[in-house]
Amino acid sequence: MAEAIKVWYDKEGDYLEVLFERKAGYFKETENDAVMEKLDDKGNIIGFSISKVSALKEQKPLSIELKRHVAWQQA
Repeated sequence: MAEAIKVWYDKEGDYLEVLFERKAGYFKETENDAVMEKLDDKGNIIGFSISKVSALKEQKPLSIELKRHVAWQQA
């Protein structure tokens, strides 16, 4: 059974959110000020967000590495 990934963009807020799992978690800063990763209570990444998305077109390409939980990578 395929898992749904939720992608949400708020044009007014210029905010993009991608959730791999729909469960409680918290956002944590990354090395890029525009990107936050969402973690569950065990520290596994369950999504990420990007703020000021439209400003990215003025910059070089956005590249950031987010670490996934090992169990999530198994097919």
